[in-house]
This record gives sequence, structure tokens and C-alpha cells, in this order.
Amino acid sequence: MTGNLYHLLASRFPRDSSQTAMEVPGGTTLTYRDLDELSSAYTGVLKHADVQPGDRVAVRLHKSPEAVALYLACLRAGAIYLPMNPAYTEAEVAYLLEDAGPRVFVCDPGEEGNLGALAAQKGCAFVLTLDQVGNGSLVEQSGKVEPAKEIAERGAEDIAAILYTSGTTGKPKGAMLSHGNLASNGLTLHKAWGFVPGDVLLHALPIFHVHGLFIATHCALLNGSKMIFLPSFDAETVVGLLQSASVFMGVPTYYTRLLANERFGRDVAGHMRLFVSGSAPLMEDTFWEFERRTGLRILERYGMTETGMNTSNPYEGERIPGSVGPPLPGVEVRVRSEAGDLLSDGEIGVLEVRGPNVFKGYWRNPEKTAEEFQDDGFFVTGDLSRIEPNGYVSIVGRSKDLIISGGLNVYPKEIETALLELDGISDAAVFGIPHTDFGEAVMAAVIADTGKTEADIKGALKGSLANFKMPKKVLFLDEIPRNTMGKVQKNKLRETYKDYFS
Repeated sequence: MTGNLYHLLASRFPRDSSQTAMEVPGGTTLTYRDLDELSSAYTGVLKHADVQPGDRVAVRLHKSPEAVALYLACLRAGAIYLPMNPAYTEAEVAYLLEDAGPRVFVCDPGEEGNLGALAAQKGCAFVLTLDQVGNGSLVEQSGKVEPAKEIAERGAEDIAAILYTSGTTGKPKGAMLSHGNLASNGLTLHKAWGFVPGDVLLHALPIFHVHGLFIATHCALLNGSKMIFLPSFDAETVVGLLQSASVFMGVPTYYTRLLANERFGRDVAGHMRLFVSGSAPLMEDTFWEFERRTGLRILERYGMTETGMNTSNPYEGERIPGSVGPPLPGVEVRVRSEAGDLLSDGEIGVLEVRGPNVFKGYWRNPEKTAEEFQDDGFFVTGDLSRIEPNGYVSIVGRSKDLIISGGLNVYPKEIETALLELDGISDAAVFGIPHTDFGEAVMAAVIADTGKTEADIKGALKGSLANFKMPKKVLFLDEIPRNTMGKVQKNKLRETYKDYFS
């Protein structure tokens, strides 16, 4: 796979470029011609800012068709696209800006005062703005400079995007995804999930991570499909629009909320071709209740920020609840014990993957990159898994204590560090427990001075943690369980409080 990813995407746009690419109900509609021209205009702005191939463009934007056009402009310019969750605090944004060293930072006009100054302080040469309805200095400047229709030469190994993912240390790492990584995974999924002419994707996912930006959007663009582009997920809105779509992708939380809607059933969903779930484990009860209500089975798959999609239940074939299916074509999987021994079918160990979808390493962190790869090129996922005799993979746990709440990654160490920086807290442990809506809820156990309240702690954390990382509940304990080596026994905490939200 060679060449700029934009070449591949554009080659799949419909011949009739007046066909709709993205439609925001009650808002913007972009045709494929509009999308190409808008991305060309934004590329002109990047060129005017002297963005060179390999330069980083960091964005902290709310979801919009114009934000997708900016992503495509970065591809066209050969720049490296760096999306940030708009829920990130200034402290979180500051770290990413300092680590990535972007030339351009794009944010909402209402945040230009604080974040623009922060970006300038961190060495950004240019700050641009773009809001959710397509206004801002990016748009204004695009009307004053020449559109850049040329597409930068890029090879398969050149980096197209950096997405930051935290680790057990709590220090975010930038996963470098190449043009070849994204192209191969997009083409594989487009074929594996049976995309056909006329498909319409109901797009309710955020676009700051792999699921919404690459998996959903790339599949639609590679198919020349229309996307009904929702600013965010709302169950009532989705139920009302399903009859206009054929494909929907979501996190398990979306499906539990759809099932909680009385209108959701065969009448509104029975004609749909495909429902895909990922980013967190789908509960078997949700799988079976969904089939009972709609007559359809959700297709569950497994991926990571560092790899895109690795495995998928089949489009045609048995979709098994509790399984994420066999490896996708071109992807190899295996399971090793903690001692490094290859394990047989059915044995639980750490899953490793290898394929053209696997990222090139962590940005400016060769030591961590070397740590996470085996000598033969397999990436160590950290997920505890087993491979069944039929080749289907089951994810049974996460060796790195990752919590996935509402489809978003939450890393306990980061929250524990923030808790221990607060006055009056001498010890803390953060863990995930089952939650019917979010999949997992963040729970914090602390040893604190007398008089400390949950409201005190949550209020003190507010400036340093995004809302989705905030503990749903703070427990005050006399002692946090530890083993003889001093390691917190989170398995005991999870077991003790597993029914707290049930």
C-alpha cells in the first residue's frame, strides 16, 4: 500500500460529485464536490501557514462536517493530524501541545483566548478557530488564499495521524498511525462489513478517536456513501433517523440507551443492514435483548488506538456474544503467557497482534515503542484474551487496568496521581466496575482526613480531569487492600463493589 491516503479516499468518491457526503439534520449539507473543495480551501490555509509534510496540526474541536474537511486537508498537505477530545482540560491540552510540538492549533472561537495563548506559549506558530456550525478564522482565511488542489506525496510509512493514549503511568503517549495503516484497515473493513452502493451511515460517534474518525468515516468515504452526521449521540434522535440509514456504529452505551427507548424495535430498525459495536465489551444481555427487539444481531469487533481494528465477528456467519470474532484478513493474532510462552487454544494470556494495521510506534518515545513490540513485529496489546478452536477471540480482561467508560479510555494511574496531589488524601486506588449505561464506571477508593467529603474531592479534581474521567463514586476506606509486595489488590475492590450500580 503506497501513496497519500487522500488519493485513495478521493478515488472512491462517487462520479456524480453532487451526491451528499454529509448531512447534519437541520444544519449543514456537504456534497462530495463541497467536501473536496472545502478540504482544498483549508489546505490552502495550511500552506499559507507554511505547514510542511510531517508538521503536526493539533485540533480541539466539536464534531462538524467542517472538522472532517480539515482532517482531509491535513492529509492533502501531508501534515500529521492530531485530534484532541474537546472535553480535555487546559492542563491536558498543554501536555499534548508540548509533547507533539504542532505548528498549527485549531480550537473553537470561544476558547481562543485561553487555549490560543496556551498554544502560543507552547511554541505553536499559528492558532486558527472553527466552531460547530462552520464559522471561525480558518473559514475566513480560506476565502482569502488560493485553494491548494495538489496532494502531497506521501508513502505508506509516512505518518498521517497521532492519537494520544494514556498508559499505566498516566503519561499520554502519541500513537503514530501511517497512511498505510489507515488505508489497509479501511479497505479491509469496507470489504469485511459488506458495504454496498446506496448504504447510508448514521454517524453518531465523536471524531476525536479511531472509532468515529477512521473506522466509521473512512468506511463511508471509501464507499462514496452519505453520512447522516449527528453532532452527538441522542437515543431519541437516532431512533427517529434509523429509517433513513442502513448502517450504524456505536459503543455499548449507545445500544443500552436505544434499548431503553420505548420506540426502538423492528418498526424503526428492522430494515437496517448492519449495527456494529466496539470500543468496550458488549454485555451478552444487551446482545440478546437487541436481537429480541429488532431481529438483528449486533456485530462486535475489537480494536485499539494503536492498531485500528484487529478482529471482527463476521458479516456473513455466526456472530457470537462475548466474542470479538476471528482476526481480520491480513491480521495475525496469538496469545502468550506472562512468562512469554505461546499458549494453546482456550488458554488465557496476553493478546499480541501483527499486520499492516499496526502503528509505527509512539511519538518521540522509542523506549516505550521497543517495550511494546516483540522482536518478530507482534504488538503486545496488554489485553487478556483467549483464542477458541474456531479462531474466534474473546477478550476476558485488561492486564493494564484500563477502564472503558462510555466507549472512552480511562486510565486509573492518571486519576490516582491527581487524587494524591490533593490535600488530606494519603492513599487512593481507582478501578472500574460494571455499569448498565456506561459499560464501566470509574470508582475511587481513598484514605482521607476526617471531614473530607465526596463533593470536596470532586470539586478539587474538576480543573485537572475531563468529566468522563471523574469518579462516579468516591469511597472512603480505612485501608486499601494490598498484597505483601505493597501492590493494590484491585481485583478485591472490583469484587467487593461489582454490584454497586446494579
